[in-house]
Amino acid sequence: MPTITVLTPVHEGGYVYIRELYECLRGQKLPAGWRLEWVVQEDGRTGRPLEAVPDAPWISKGAGRWGGAAQARTLGLARATGTLLRCVDCDDLLPDQMSLARDIEVLEAHPAYGWTVAPCLDLHADGHLEPGPYDPDPGLLPERALLDGARRGELPVMGTTLTARTDLVRLVGGWPAIPAFEDAALLLFCEAVSRGWMQPEPGELYRKHPGQHTVTAAYHDEEEKRLRQEIVLDRAEALHASGWRWRPTASTEASRSGR
Repeated sequence: MPTITVLTPVHEGGYVYIRELYECLRGQKLPAGWRLEWVVQEDGRTGRPLEAVPDAPWISKGAGRWGGAAQARTLGLARATGTLLRCVDCDDLLPDQMSLARDIEVLEAHPAYGWTVAPCLDLHADGHLEPGPYDPDPGLLPERALLDGARRGELPVMGTTLTARTDLVRLVGGWPAIPAFEDAALLLFCEAVSRGWMQPEPGELYRKHPGQHTVTAAYHDEEEKRLRQEIVLDRAEALHASGWRWRPTASTEASRSGR
């Protein structure tokens, strides 16, 4: 049975909203024959974030040494069995019950596409939703659209709206060992070697709250920000320049046919 894996890193003190995400994922309606796997990876070994997640056959829990979101995602990736992979942070949500189904349907219909992305809506504390400022037009994205936007300081989409072929994620090396921007990095690496599709409907509710990493002083340190973006953009450019392209594998065709 074809599977989509949702991968969520979580750390001690950062799991206050994870039960909401559980309910959101449990309510997803997938295309006939598909199943959902939720891989929850604690960044650390306290066990408390994992205790907040119910036990269920479709949920895989794991823990490892503290090392940040990129390391937690990488450790969780080892347990991913799906042919498709989506990362959802523990404080975010999917907008509706068909969010994952829309991505599955596009990638099933177009086996030559490596990934999809979608508009993101900021979810504010008072409940109102705010769209992003740079959303590209729906459809097949032009080559380098995301990288060129990132170079202008206007990355068109959130990296956490990415649903990608799992083999593609592994081939480009997953998330680089940087303290932030690693989700955008994976998106840019996938773009460098494969074509992707922009969904018309929102694919993520990005919760704005005082405890999120992106409001910390460390995240906004200008020197670190420059370095992490330089690392990512240089690697994406190198992948573009290599001329190497991802191609569908036997597992891609198998998931498309339901085997």
